Amino acid sequence: MQNSTSGNNQDFIRQLATLIAIVAGFAVNVVSNLYPPNGLRIGEVSNTLFANVLIIPANYAFAIWGLIYLGLFALGIYQFLPNQKDDVDLRKTGYLLVLASVAQIVWVYLFLYRLFGFSVIAILLILLSLIAVYLRLEIGKKRVSQMKRWCVHFPISIYLGWISVATIVNVASWLYLQEWNGWGISAELWTAMMLLVAFAIAAVMALQNRDFAYSGVTVWALVAIAIQHWNNSLLRNVSLILAIALMVIMLTKTLSNERTANS
Repeated sequence: MQNSTSGNNQDFIRQLATLIAIVAGFAVNVVSNLYPPNGLRIGEVSNTLFANVLIIPANYAFAIWGLIYLGLFALGIYQFLPNQKDDVDLRKTGYLLVLASVAQIVWVYLFLYRLFGFSVIAILLILLSLIAVYLRLEIGKKRVSQMKRWCVHFPISIYLGWISVATIVNVASWLYLQEWNGWGISAELWTAMMLLVAFAIAAVMALQNRDFAYSGVTVWALVAIAIQHWNNSLLRNVSLILAIALMVIMLTKTLSNERTANS
């Protein structure tokens, strides 16, 4: 009985810490935009210092944070329900979501105070934490209830999808400030190669994990990059072609799954 009580207490602490970390992450994002500590909001810093970084998407793309936090709130509440305290999958994630949320908070202030090198470390910590959560939940490989898919798997996929893109953008922005010459390769060509990398990862996620939430976020980012750089024919065409190709892969995989299910 004592061991059971101790286990329940540990589960409760984990659930509470996860919910508090998610709420804190959201609160810091809101407050930092309403009252930016260094005079400029995140978007304003990006538009001012990184206007020439070609992989940055159009401003509207960052509205996806609303969807990300909506999903995270759903996850935070779902995992805090009394009947989820013994969920083996959620137990396996441990405090990784707490770590990701804390790293997100730290990233906000590092970026706003223009400590961009350290912000790269912070966003890599977010990325690695989310990858670990993704793998431990076996998203796309393990059958779960519809409720768990909507409240746990989808939020993690969307969050990871955006952080994957954001990591590339963050690193590219930091390299830009370091005046890195790209080993003589043009900025346009480097950007096109990074878009291909993002596309390849999203394609694998769609084909192997049937993770259309992750892939859908990549489509969103690719279209936003095309719109941002519409006058650059190379980036516009590459972004749109990859976005269309990714949608075709997702549609083909969906139809294949339906035929398999009906056979």
